[in-house]
Amino acid sequence: MTQPEPAPTAPLPLYSPVRVRDLLARHGLKPTKSLGQNFLIDGNILRSIAEAGGAASGVPVLEVGPGLGVLTRELASRGARVTALEKDERLKPVLAETLAGLDVNVVWGDALDFDYASLPAGTRVIANLPYYITGVLLSRFMQAPGVLSATVLVQKEVAQRLAARPGQDNYGFLSALAALHGTVRHVRDVPKGAFLPAPDVTSSVVRLDFDRSRPLPDPAFLKFVEAALHHRRKTLRNNLRLAGFEGEAVGAALEATGLRPDVRAEDVPLEDLRTLAQRLGIGRPGVIR
Repeated sequence: MTQPEPAPTAPLPLYSPVRVRDLLARHGLKPTKSLGQNFLIDGNILRSIAEAGGAASGVPVLEVGPGLGVLTRELASRGARVTALEKDERLKPVLAETLAGLDVNVVWGDALDFDYASLPAGTRVIANLPYYITGVLLSRFMQAPGVLSATVLVQKEVAQRLAARPGQDNYGFLSALAALHGTVRHVRDVPKGAFLPAPDVTSSVVRLDFDRSRPLPDPAFLKFVEAALHHRRKTLRNNLRLAGFEGEAVGAALEATGLRPDVRAEDVPLEDLRTLAQRLGIGRPGVIR
């Protein structure tokens, strides 16, 4: 009796370690540490990032650092209109293979040189960000009027800083910057083993929602907040004096704001920093909610 032929096995998903290693080997590539190349190999995490980011039919999505196209495919499969920024031109043949047949616009160049103000209204950033430029990129997203939200995979320490409140560990300028532009929500932690190669640190997925009904904070006020929190464990008075403010004026402004002269910078609420800035003649501080 003739034995039935075994059913063909389904191809391994692109994010499987076997496929990732095969892609890299066939194209003669090794992940570049200086570019922060750690490729996701966990399908559950890919799906949770896309879901948390709001990738859906017709939604404009920006991905920074698509790498092998693993997250890109997940976003495009949901019908999102994906633009992907990639610096490493060695990946051109890889992405031509992995994104074949998908409606994805790959822009080749440095993400630091991209004009984020050109993005259409309602854009959602969904990305595994290169860790070495995370802070700069987040600041660019916050200032881009068309960007509605950013759901990003970052170092866990950065995620904690983004969500920190005055008086908490990790609170600093990045925390204040996020609060001035909107809200931060922790989505999930991501273990080292979810990447190939495994990074040195644990990661987290966070979602930042930007409130575009608020006016953008005045650049002078942002510089004031950055100076105030530059050495967050030092006194606010000393930080402002180091930034060039006259000590007597700072002392008077602190007293008028109801703050102790020895208050530490990390313990001062943004609302008090706004009042203090106004007393010291700093321009339009922006809205804090």
